[in-house]
Amino acid sequence: MNNIKNFNIQFFIIGVMIFTSSISLSHAQSEYMAWGNLIGIRVEGQLMEFESGLAAVSGNFERVEKTAKERQRPKYTREGNSQTVNTAINNFGFTKTVSDIGKGKVEINIIAKADENNESQSAFLFFELPVKYYAKGQIEWGENKAININKIKKTPQQFAASSIEIKSEHRSLKIESDSQHKVMLVNNNESIALYIELLPQQSAEGTEARKQFTLTVGGTIDDSPVSITIDSNKPGRQFLGMGGNFRLQNPTTDPQVIQYCLDSMRVAYGRVEMPWQLWHPDETANPLNQTTEQLHPHVKASMEMAQKLTAMGMPVIVSAWSAPQWAIIGEPEDAFRYRDQGIYGYPLNNDKKEQINKSIADYLVYLKNHFGVEAIMFSFNESDLGINVRHTAEEHRIFNNEMGAELATRGLATKMLLGDNSDATTFDFIVPSINDPETHKYIGAVSFHSWRGCDDETLKKWGNAALQLNVPLVVGEGSTDAAAWNYPQIFSEFSFAFHEINLYTRICAIAQPQTILQWQLTADYSILTGGGVFGTERPLRPTQRFWNLKQL
Repeated sequence: MNNIKNFNIQFFIIGVMIFTSSISLSHAQSEYMAWGNLIGIRVEGQLMEFESGLAAVSGNFERVEKTAKERQRPKYTREGNSQTVNTAINNFGFTKTVSDIGKGKVEINIIAKADENNESQSAFLFFELPVKYYAKGQIEWGENKAININKIKKTPQQFAASSIEIKSEHRSLKIESDSQHKVMLVNNNESIALYIELLPQQSAEGTEARKQFTLTVGGTIDDSPVSITIDSNKPGRQFLGMGGNFRLQNPTTDPQVIQYCLDSMRVAYGRVEMPWQLWHPDETANPLNQTTEQLHPHVKASMEMAQKLTAMGMPVIVSAWSAPQWAIIGEPEDAFRYRDQGIYGYPLNNDKKEQINKSIADYLVYLKNHFGVEAIMFSFNESDLGINVRHTAEEHRIFNNEMGAELATRGLATKMLLGDNSDATTFDFIVPSINDPETHKYIGAVSFHSWRGCDDETLKKWGNAALQLNVPLVVGEGSTDAAAWNYPQIFSEFSFAFHEINLYTRICAIAQPQTILQWQLTADYSILTGGGVFGTERPLRPTQRFWNLKQL
């Protein structure tokens, strides 16, 4: 790395490099993802990359469905050196256990079961090897059988083997089993794919296969020195530090986790919920007439959370997830009813714009007058997707203009948080607002959530948007796997912590946000364990993720 512009961020990156180089040797060497994919094995701390997962294949590879992040509903557990994922694809159920058994060596045990008759589908264990490491290598199996990787065709080639070895100048992977399997070999341009059959077509309901494989990796360890140059004459944009989300969802376990985080690390920024549907459920009522004791308990707790953060000197963003029924088109359950069709949330009722804007502004006025909190910004959470209020890009522009004007008229300094997108991938959602000069005066910051799509080019687009508007960039929700609450043991894994902090340092270096708001600094997606969090009964204590965030 050289000529990194942000002085403070650069020193953090140095610290992370030192930290990871020492800690990776003492933790599990297999990088096993909670959805069932092994993405490589570490040797002396260096990841020997490949991807291995499970697949249901139709016919002669006309359709391939694989284990992937947020595609199934897996369950993850660890016991000692073994990690197990239970998952399902179509009519196949799988239990896949990955165990570290030696340096650069893991054992995979798979139970594959046909839950229904599978006339046209087969179950496979697949391996994908990146061409950048293996393009000039060879695949060997059996006696004197080998093929140059650059000769592999795009149409599947079939052979049988109990042992397969893929070797190149700087990488090697050996796959061994105690019996022969049908293997399909495919060139996918960016990767070389091997599919090892677990259950064939025509597998009747209840058919079960138990398979064991041993993987051994090797390769050149890059131990060359790293040279870092810091140019303090060219500082980047200001980084205030890590912030947090404080959406209250677990009344039993949230308070202790929140207090521990606030007491034990520097939290620079906060984001809290506006429970709008509970604040103003009856359109004919005037919520401003309530005393603080008459507030719905969740509304009061959310306002008190904002008050607590403000008292500590933090700027606070207020975001609404849901809306009262009178303000939307459709029924509240529509936010979830059509998700399997890719339709999320509900649109606001444009015939009630004035009432909607007034109701939201009333909340922020009440928060200021009764709790001493003037929110720095307001947003709807992930309205590009619809969690649970849904906007089009044009509706988002119009709402920013009209709501921004309402807040200004009411004497509030609160600005609009542009985007607050579900992912970095949906950048076009904010383009109409960027192209409308009238909107700019109401924008306090630009925001996206880091769950998906944070490649370098996309991060540059978000950083440039903030520069164009001359406002900060805020990562409204920070982490890597939005489904991880389904398999919370993963939060204690070194690999999860490493991928998360690696993402944050990349975001800081490329997009230069003012803050990254961790999802969450509560018991939800907790950076602590114990104390009843996700059923862990030992005393409350920090995970590696806590220390990573504290350092940042």
